Amino acid sequence: MDIFRLTPGDSPLVVSIPHCGTHAPPAIECDFTAAGRRRADTDWHVDRLYDFAAGLGASVIAATHSRYVIDLNRRPDNAPLYPGADNTELCPTTTFDREAIYRPGAEPDAAEIARRTETYWRPYHQALEAEIARTRARHGIALLFDAHSIRSRVPRFFAGRLPDLNLGSAAGASTDPALAARLVAVCATQNNFTHILDGRFKGGHITRAYGRPDDGVHAIQLEQAQITYMDEAPPFAYRPDRAEAVRPLLKALLTAMLDWAGKG
Repeated sequence: MDIFRLTPGDSPLVVSIPHCGTHAPPAIECDFTAAGRRRADTDWHVDRLYDFAAGLGASVIAATHSRYVIDLNRRPDNAPLYPGADNTELCPTTTFDREAIYRPGAEPDAAEIARRTETYWRPYHQALEAEIARTRARHGIALLFDAHSIRSRVPRFFAGRLPDLNLGSAAGASTDPALAARLVAVCATQNNFTHILDGRFKGGHITRAYGRPDDGVHAIQLEQAQITYMDEAPPFAYRPDRAEAVRPLLKALLTAMLDWAGKG
């Protein structure tokens, strides 16, 4: 199976969806526990949620493999995203609910993690980096939107209920502050969905690694509470009634990025 699906666009916008994949090769899945096979921590249906992006001229790259195989939004050296906080690894061994992903003794060792990095992690990032470079060469600017979702309540990582829309700019380092402010202003035009900038989620490895405002590459992550578009309990069903309420706002965010770049 391909590691990712890439649809090149003709605008400055690149949408990355690194956690929507659910595939695990049989040689890996055979070592999963029941919790691992459930894949509860998938960014379920995010590729469907953003299926309008190509119509805006965006390039879209979406992973096909589960984050339990390898997490594409972690550093390849496995350094924690949030030092001092609870973090999951490059090759996660526990779920967000602290359940074991692997049966005892079957966790990936250093050699297996290195193999997965070369087999799955590196091809995705090479393709993403090349698409950003192509886009910037063509337009003089590249806008990276890293699309994620998570359950609205995950006590392991945050107390209480997460805001519905969590914009991350690496605390202002990954994008022009004017662009971040514009996206916050878009969110503020409505009262149906709560929002925050650089709250609990400030952007993962992708946002931090590729966002280089001084070089014309502006990166934003959106971590969206899953309750806004799906059932958060198994079988994790997509809810069109909820999704159709939030999708216009997501489209407005992507459109605002293009408008800011003068390409809307």
